[in-house]
Amino acid sequence: MLLLRAIGLMLLLTMANLSPSEAAEADLRATIAKFATAANFSAIEAVVRELAASGDPMVERPLSALADGNLYIRKADTGVFVGKEAGDAVGLLDPLSGEKAADAAKADLTKIKVNNGLRRVIRDALGTLTLRAKDPGVRLAAAATMFKTPDAANIEPLDAAIAAETAPGVKALFKQARAASVLVSDKPDADKLAAISVIAARGDRDAVSLLTSVEASAQGAVKEAASAAIGAINSTLAVWDAGQNIWYGISLGSVLLLAAIGLAITFGVMGVINMAHGEMVMLGAYTTFVVQQVIRTSFPGLFDWSLVIALPLAFLVSALVGLAIERGVIRFLYGRPLETLLATWGVSLILQQAVRSIFGPTNQEVGNPSWMSGSFDVGQLAVTWNRLWILAFALTVFAVLLYVMKRTPWGLQMRAVTANRRMAASMGIRTPWVDALTFALGSGIAGIAGVALSQIDNVSPNLGRGYIIDSFMVVVFGGVGNLWGTLVGAFSLGIVNKVLEPYAGAVLGKIVVLVLIILFIQKRPRGLFALKGRAVEA
Repeated sequence: MLLLRAIGLMLLLTMANLSPSEAAEADLRATIAKFATAANFSAIEAVVRELAASGDPMVERPLSALADGNLYIRKADTGVFVGKEAGDAVGLLDPLSGEKAADAAKADLTKIKVNNGLRRVIRDALGTLTLRAKDPGVRLAAAATMFKTPDAANIEPLDAAIAAETAPGVKALFKQARAASVLVSDKPDADKLAAISVIAARGDRDAVSLLTSVEASAQGAVKEAASAAIGAINSTLAVWDAGQNIWYGISLGSVLLLAAIGLAITFGVMGVINMAHGEMVMLGAYTTFVVQQVIRTSFPGLFDWSLVIALPLAFLVSALVGLAIERGVIRFLYGRPLETLLATWGVSLILQQAVRSIFGPTNQEVGNPSWMSGSFDVGQLAVTWNRLWILAFALTVFAVLLYVMKRTPWGLQMRAVTANRRMAASMGIRTPWVDALTFALGSGIAGIAGVALSQIDNVSPNLGRGYIIDSFMVVVFGGVGNLWGTLVGAFSLGIVNKVLEPYAGAVLGKIVVLVLIILFIQKRPRGLFALKGRAVEA
């Protein structure tokens, strides 16, 4: 009897000397050991829920291993280990610390089996564990997962997490996840009505999806509240959808501005209908492809700078090709618009075939730098970084070109030639060289437009063909040769196109826009902003 009392006293002293963390680990190991005696899936599920109830992040390792089918029982001593198979042997790891244990043969181990239902329980348990993670991003992801997969068992862990959470944004998502779990529980209608108010305040499509399922299964006041919340959210989402279409229109307008602004200059100064303008865009895109290929093979660390490197090169390549076209073909056809149109169309076919022969007919891969990848949300608007950067780039190009046209001697000469070519020539301006450099400038701008378009469109020999008609519509609608008219025309047509698409479809929407432009030109043949000058008004 005295011996038993002494042993008990020693055990009490040993337990008293354990730190809280050691005592918690001992409890976890005792719970994990229950896997060895679990006779069926229900018993295994009970052990999983007991581990999850501890809230200790250390149980993530054994639970993840169990879900992946990598949790084993050693037959010799019923020890539970995480295992990694390597041929006929299995490398064993401690389920909590991850420290390596002695390897064992497969025959000496029993794998703990799981089914789909048990995997769902484990997934929910892991989501509950991450509610207490140090990283706020992990906690947000856990809240999002629990909102989309509500379960009455989540209510108590979420209550504890809400009480302990200090970040307002994370706490709000926890409350929404709790409200979603309340709606699928057997709690009173008063609690469910309060939960519907929380979900309605969220106001997104996930909230509508959840409330729709509640509406289908609920009765009485809960059903009516869910219906009212769905109607209110849908009304708000309709406004956000309109805003999203406007953003898509602004994004399309920035692309049209880049594609058309060079055409506006050459068309305004030279009166040339350049059907090869789209191929200048294509050359800029392929220059970007070549630059990225060189960087990938020789300087991979510079990939994020690939577009910055490609911009001046694309401008130079397209400008030189444009200068060669003007000097070799177009300068012999001034004053003959039909012949110019046919000649530049032939040049466009030659350039397309040349690119097919060099690079092949298939699409080429052009990657997005890290700073142009991904997206972010503004309310219910989804904004991609590449579209936002292209908008900023298009406005920058417009501002620089406007400065060149208004504040430099060359810009003055270009405007003089546009207003009255004969008078400009009599004042000593070399109009043939103004024409050549203007055509090169317009082609170079088309080249840097190709750099931008390579980030949102397929880089192929047909890239420019999709933008040439829209570019001419922008130029004619805005006013030939007027930069401000090109800016207004590009964004106007872009927004109108995207607003019409949901109702009329993409093809019919473009037809409607074309008809509207034809009707507009009947009233204002010179476009929105007509150029002033003796030659124009003659």
